[in-house]
Amino acid sequence: MYIRLQNQVQSLTAIKSTILLILCLCLETSLAQRPDFLKKDSIKSSLDANTEVFYFDRSNSQNSQPLVVELHSWSNSSHSQTEILAQQAHDKNWNYVLPDFRGVNNTPKACCSQYVISDIDEVIDWALKNMKVDASRIYVIGNSGGGYATFAMYMKSRHTIHSFSAWCGISDLSTWYGQSVERKNRYGPDIIKCTGAGEAFDEQKARERSPLYWKTPLKQRNKSALHIYAGVHDGYTGSVPISHSINFYNKMLKDKNEKDKSKFVSLADSEILLAMQSFPSADTDGTIDNRTILYHKVSKNTSLTIFEGGHEILRNVALDLVDKPDH
Repeated sequence: MYIRLQNQVQSLTAIKSTILLILCLCLETSLAQRPDFLKKDSIKSSLDANTEVFYFDRSNSQNSQPLVVELHSWSNSSHSQTEILAQQAHDKNWNYVLPDFRGVNNTPKACCSQYVISDIDEVIDWALKNMKVDASRIYVIGNSGGGYATFAMYMKSRHTIHSFSAWCGISDLSTWYGQSVERKNRYGPDIIKCTGAGEAFDEQKARERSPLYWKTPLKQRNKSALHIYAGVHDGYTGSVPISHSINFYNKMLKDKNEKDKSKFVSLADSEILLAMQSFPSADTDGTIDNRTILYHKVSKNTSLTIFEGGHEILRNVALDLVDKPDH
């Protein structure tokens, strides 16, 4: 009996070692896909002295260049995310940073907490000090959980930012929890963990981490553009329904006291987009990266674009759109 038990323990140990080896190899392969020019540095948080590692690429231009601040997705950190805009920024000879801001969203200090906002702001501080940055052209951009963090930075960053680009972003964790449970994906437990709710979902705690319920800093963002993008099939083939983008866009217009009702996304339009995953009066001549623009609204420096696609960021054109006032 003892020998049999010992053999079982040895077998389990061997299996665990094999799994660990595979994970390590996968990580190495994942990291190897990242551009060779990307460098690494770190800052110590002013809030809790935590060491936050970030990645960067410095423009070699003699003149000041824009700064791209890319925010990683929900289940990634700055170390693990490989699908990034570093190459696109490098090709433009722009400055680029990829902050970590507490990594994966499954701990209370992650999930758009005060630590997250502070970490990203302090990486921007580092960039302004250590790179030749055109401070009038700082671009914050992110997809999925990075879009969530982009919404949060729009609401709470202390920096003057030229434009924010949120792709397939999450704006309401309380709603997303229910949507995630319904879809039986892994994000429901993450939301409970990162909102510090203990063992059960707490709607109020989720709302406290949701940019949709935060106060809009109207004066500070008076000259900042907010570009919101979503693939119409997200929520069906992806994890974040486009209602998150629509609702945040409408919130911005309401908070900015937009008088023209035609600038808002109506309830009828929203229901058609969500139910049909299309829009009958789509302007088929409008495209981004060869994708049909199904629905587009703009009010001053805030825009919403629903395109033919899923849970994604169109990396080939994402940085070309950051300066355009109508996107």
